[in-house]
Parts: sequence; structure tokens; C-alpha cells
Amino acid sequence: MSDRSVKLRVVREIRPVVSAFTAAAGFMRSISFKRFTPAVRRREFAVLQQNQDSHRSRCQIFREKGAGPVPTIVLGGFVPDATETVEFQRSLLRQHGSVYYINYARNGFCQEMFSAQLADLIDDLNRKGQKPLIMAVSFGCGLLANFLQKADEQLHERIRGLVLVSPVLSTDDLIRPVGPKRDGIRMLESNLKKIVAADPTNEVDISKHVERSRRCFQALFNAGAENRSLSVRHLAIRKKINNVIEYTTARGGFERVKALRDFTFPNFSNTLFAGPVLALLAENESDILVPTSPTLHMFSEPSTYTRIFPSCRVKTVTSSVNGDGVAHASLIFHHEAYNSVLERWYDKLLYPRLLLAV
Repeated sequence: MSDRSVKLRVVREIRPVVSAFTAAAGFMRSISFKRFTPAVRRREFAVLQQNQDSHRSRCQIFREKGAGPVPTIVLGGFVPDATETVEFQRSLLRQHGSVYYINYARNGFCQEMFSAQLADLIDDLNRKGQKPLIMAVSFGCGLLANFLQKADEQLHERIRGLVLVSPVLSTDDLIRPVGPKRDGIRMLESNLKKIVAADPTNEVDISKHVERSRRCFQALFNAGAENRSLSVRHLAIRKKINNVIEYTTARGGFERVKALRDFTFPNFSNTLFAGPVLALLAENESDILVPTSPTLHMFSEPSTYTRIFPSCRVKTVTSSVNGDGVAHASLIFHHEAYNSVLERWYDKLLYPRLLLAV
């Protein structure tokens, strides 16, 4: 029997075992997350009253119980869902309190509905005597910045701090202005540019461009997984991630991009959030964010970012493995690099006296 035949036989024999472990891991994850509804949803119902169609853009909120008194609210990027984004940070976050995940709707998206649901959730936690941290990733950072620009000062004071992972705060972070592109057009940039320019009434055109974007996001995830030994946990969430990519409708995908297009870059004359902020930039951030990215430029200059985040710490997340640089929002494949920074920041923020004693 040839070596190839032996390898194929081994693969066929172990595949059912891997599938069983993957299914078991997926089941254990599913029972950890419970649907959560704030006791009072005043803002959410107000948005529904103004626009009856906004029901299809309602986010789903999940809770995972933690041990401490400080909850974390997680906002994901375009994909995957928040519940998958921080798969390898969950245990760290649960040490400090329950974790609340806001998963965006598959069939649509509405910034007003998102902001209303986030504000209702913050109010609900405050009524329980809890002041949450908010951890936002990529596109979620832009949603959060938009939320903070419009929220009143009292709501700001009810938030303990922010974690911004690979922040995208405007369309200009991903799409360059018209003109020559010395290093060519990035795959994501090209796809987003076509969706932004699409006629919102032309469903055929929207579907065509969103379908290309599905393949783009799948390619980005597969590139991150390439040449890695994927654990059972990786395999369990890969199916969930592919489901998000596959089952988010063309209209849902288009409206997420529309939300990105409508982001307003923070005004440097006003403080966006006065509390503690941790901004985590990947060492290979420029593979996704364009060279002219205003967000990358802002976070490279302390004199600039402290104008909107006076208590901000910026950290570049790097890999200890040569040739395996940390990619944009790579919390899944480079979790060890992220978690060490997150753990120190949480401990310093939440337990300063304990650290002084040590």
C-alpha cells in the first residue's frame, strides 16, 4: 500500500472522530450562551414606533455568565458574530463578569436600532449596579464611535471603559480616494467600493456585489487558517463563521456597508470618550486598512488621539513567531498575543490597589 493510500485511509478513519468532537464542542458553546432581553427597552420600542420595518434589523443579544462584577459588552465586525469573534477571549472576560454579545441581524441593519439596543442594555446593567466595559472590533468600533458621538454625557458616565480592536472609524479606512493606487487595489477595498457605489434600489446589482464580498470574507478567513493546526474549538466556530457569511442576506450585507459609509469620523475639537480606552492595532494592520487611513494616522500620534480619547493607551499587537504577523482583528488565530495585553489592561484598570500591593 502506497504512502498516499495510507494517508487517505487515516484521514477517512479520523474524520468521523473529528466531526464528533467538533459537534460536541459546538454544543457546549451553544448551551453557554443564553438569549438576553433587557427589562426595559424604551429606546428600542421608540425606534420601532418611528419605523415599523426596523424590526428586521433588531440585533440578538446573548449573555454568558461570569464570575466577577464587571460585565463586558462585545461588538463584532462585519463577520463573524460577536459570539464567535472573542471565542478565545471568553474565559478571560468571564473572570471579571458576565459577557454580553450583540449579534447583528442577518436580514438588515439599522444604526438607530443598534444604538437603541446598546443604550437599553447599558441602562439595564446600570440598574443592577454594574458599569460595563465595551469591547468593539473593526466595524464595531465605528458603530461604537457613532453611538458615543450621539449619546448624552450621562450615558458616557455609565460606561467603565472601551477596548478598540483594529478600529475602523470611517469608509476612508478601507477605501482610498479616487486616484492612482501605487500598490494596487486590495480585494476587500475593491468589493466594498462596488457595494458603496451600488444603486440601493437595484437588488440584482446588490446581490452580485455582496456575493463577491462573501467569497472575499471566506478567503480572508481561510488565509488566516492556512498552515495552522486548527483545534477542535477552531473547527467548531468555523462552521458558525461560514453560516454568518452564507446566510446574511444581500440586503443585510448591503445595509451593514451602508452603515460604514454613513460613519462620521470623530471631530478632534470634542472629546469622544473621557474614560479609559485601550486601542489594539495589529502589526499587519495595513494589509487591510489603506495607507491613507485616517484612523491609522490618528492612532500613530498621541497628540492627536488624546484629543478625543484623553485616557487612551495604544498598543501594537505582535506575534512571537517569525513570518506569522498579526493580521487585522486576528483575535482567533493570534489570541495569545491579544490575551496577554488584554489581561494586563483589565487587571490594571479593575484591580489597581491589588497590583500595588503585589
